[in-house]
Amino acid sequence: MSTRLAKQVGRVLKTRGMLLTTAESCTGGGIAQAITRVSGSSVWFDRGFVTYSNISKEEMLGVSPDTLEKHGAVSEATVREMADGVLQFSRAQVALAVSGIAGPTGGTPEKPVGMVWFAWASGRTVKTACHYLSGDRDAIRVKATRIALQGVLDLLNNGA
Repeated sequence: MSTRLAKQVGRVLKTRGMLLTTAESCTGGGIAQAITRVSGSSVWFDRGFVTYSNISKEEMLGVSPDTLEKHGAVSEATVREMADGVLQFSRAQVALAVSGIAGPTGGTPEKPVGMVWFAWASGRTVKTACHYLSGDRDAIRVKATRIALQGVLDLLNNGA
C-alpha cells in the first residue's frame, strides 16, 4: 500500500516538476524508505531527515527549544516547525513532517501511544492533522507512513 501511494505521489510531483522532502521522528525513516523503494524517485525526492531526539529537531530543522518545552515533540506546533525547517534546509517545494508515540512505552494520558501529529507544507500552505493509531509499534509506524503519503497527495490535489 505504501509503495502504491509513493508511486502516486511521485507521478504528481514529477508532472509538476516539484521535489518532496521529509522530516520524520516516530517513523524513523520509514517514509523515506517507502519513497525510495520507487525506482526513479530521485527525480522527485530531495532528502529525508530523521530527527528522533529533540536536539536533532532543533539543530537540523530549526525547531524552537521554546516550542518543544511548551508543547512537546508530539504536537501540532512542533510538526509545523519541522515542516517549515525541512523546507528551509532542502531544495524541495513540498514537505511532510511526522512526530508521534509509536509505543509500547512513552505514552501519557494526554499523549497516549498511537498519537501521531502530521504536517504537510508547500509554499504558504500548511496543513496539520492528529491521528490516534492502534496496534503495536510496527503497525503504528506503517499506518503513519500511509497517512503521511496520502496527506502529500491530498495537499497536491487541493491546490499546492
